[in-house]
Order: sequence, then structure tokens, then C-alpha cells
Amino acid sequence: MTTSDDFNLDDSAASTTSGSQPATSTFDEDEETFVTKEGLKKLKEELDMLKNVRRKEVAQRLKEAISYGDLSENSEYEEAKNEQAFIEGRIIELEHKIKSAKIIVESTDKKAGKEINIGSSVTVRNKTADDEEETYTIVGATEADPFDFKISNESPIGKALLSHVRGDHVKVHTPSGITEFEILKVA
Repeated sequence: MTTSDDFNLDDSAASTTSGSQPATSTFDEDEETFVTKEGLKKLKEELDMLKNVRRKEVAQRLKEAISYGDLSENSEYEEAKNEQAFIEGRIIELEHKIKSAKIIVESTDKKAGKEINIGSSVTVRNKTADDEEETYTIVGATEADPFDFKISNESPIGKALLSHVRGDHVKVHTPSGITEFEILKVA
């Protein structure tokens, strides 16, 4: 997650960069962001809101804070400046995710429903703990929401389930130890 400490937008930082060269990006240019069409739409909506609403609100707050005078002891100015840095960082992050987005398409071929891929809905039984069945949807990291049973393809469980089929038993190395799942259904 990007924090406001990761960016410094004051004049002193701008004067140390050479000319109009953009700052070095921490994003991997070849990295793909796996999202559904719905997830991409949400990213675009958030980007639009940040660019067209939040930027203007923070600029107004900065303008008001500057009008109070002495910036060295002006907490409103510092707070607005930190929020501006966070918003600009989030805009950069969202633009990268949208640019590198790879849409998860539900497959309609013969393999669909057999092998677990990103976008698959998987019903598993936890053989290690309580034998309870749970259904997860494997999504890209951007859309992961464990409370809604959407797990990332990069999470320990998501990564372990990929490429397996119904009937397989999969051992997953989780932070709480090794857990074994039986794959009951793949959709």
C-alpha cells in the first residue's frame, strides 16, 4: 500500500529532480494486473473521482491553509499536503493498474469447469480443520476481498489451488501452518 510518506511533492523535492524527467517508477513494466470487467470499471471510477473531485478539494484546502500564513507551524497545511501526496500516489498506482490490466475472461471451452484458473469459482473442504465446505472465487490481487470469499491468485491458498482439478487434495502452506484442502467443485 502506498502511504503519504512515499511521496514528497513540495518545492524542494521538485528542485532536486533533473529537468522534466519523470520520477523513477517502482512498478514493473511487464507486470499484469488481473481484473474482471467489473473490477476494471471500479478502478476507472476511483481514478476519475480522485482526479476530478478529490484533487480539487485538496487544492482548495491547501489554498485556504496557505492563506493562514506561517507555514512552518500550520498543521492544516501539513495535513493537506500529506493528503495531496497520498492522492497523487494513488492516481499513479491506479493509472498503472489500468494500463497493465488483463481482463479475466470466463472460458467456455472444454477445460472450463475442470482446471482452476483466475476467475474460477472453487468449492473446497478443509480437511485439516473442520471439514467445512467453502466456495472461493480466484481473482487478481486488486479485487481480493476475503470477507466476500474472493481470494487473490497470489495468496497462499489461491496460488496453491491454481491448475488443480476437482478431486485433487492440495496442501497449502499458510501463516498458521499447513492446511489440506479437497477440491469438490470447479466452476
